[in-house]
Amino acid sequence: MAQNTAQGVNGEEIWLDGKFVKWSDANIHILTHTLHYGLGVFEGIRCYAGEDGRSSVFRLPEHVRRLFDSAKINLMEIPFTPDEIEAAILESLRRNHLSEGYIRPLVFIGDGAMGLHPGDNAIRVSVIAWEWGKYLGDEGVINGIRAKISTFARHHVNAKMTNGKTCGDYVNSILAKREALLDGYDEAVMLDTQGLVSECTGENIFVVRDGKIRTPSLYSVLDGITRASMIEVARDLGFGVEETQLTRDDLYLADEIFLTGTAAEVTPIREVDHRTIGNGKRGPITENLQTAFFDIVSGKNANYDRWRTFL
Repeated sequence: MAQNTAQGVNGEEIWLDGKFVKWSDANIHILTHTLHYGLGVFEGIRCYAGEDGRSSVFRLPEHVRRLFDSAKINLMEIPFTPDEIEAAILESLRRNHLSEGYIRPLVFIGDGAMGLHPGDNAIRVSVIAWEWGKYLGDEGVINGIRAKISTFARHHVNAKMTNGKTCGDYVNSILAKREALLDGYDEAVMLDTQGLVSECTGENIFVVRDGKIRTPSLYSVLDGITRASMIEVARDLGFGVEETQLTRDDLYLADEIFLTGTAAEVTPIREVDHRTIGNGKRGPITENLQTAFFDIVSGKNANYDRWRTFL
């Protein structure tokens, strides 16, 4: 089974409400509104060490823009500018001595009023950076992971807004992830309320059949930044990519399946519900796109340096 390598998160300093504090001092009150009701927004961002000796954050402006979009969707006004958040992210990496790492900006509602309406409670912001390896394991990135169709449906588009990364929405993902792990799988594939393929617990999904790449349309899935990046890269490499509806049959009959996400990067699926996908290992198109992705984030392919923000 692939291993999640995010255990033991620690560091030196955290940016909290505009200033850096010691890691152990970044505390909040027990009546923090977001802790009780789940209304908060966040991002997941990665920094990579380049082959040229320079570290860079992958698609930093796009991630920060989505953080502000998520806040707007949820009627939260971030008390900092996008430039200030970007600067805090870069400085967090420097202060924690990270040439590579994962960055988690978090916008949350502080303590004060309780009940569903947060009243005038302060909107608070933190930026945390730490070292994080392959989310679905080094072996999973190379050999592929095992997945199952979850019994938990993904959020309906009108039950919550699918383009926001809202904290409480991820309870849905946690339930599906736990179910998959308890059943001996590495990840869960989630269907929407119409029974169509949506996404995984924290990743977008792509299917390859007869050399063509397909992925679910955005109406019920997060507009993933790695997803958008790989669609562009795949088309640049000459592959056809279609955003369309997918069924469980499409997964079972796929030649290849791969996942994309900031944490998961580009990870193949080798099995779904005991059905072997393709030859039961990473397929050639997936491997091609994986190589392209890591060449881009490491600076080996300078054609996409516009996606890199250097420390």
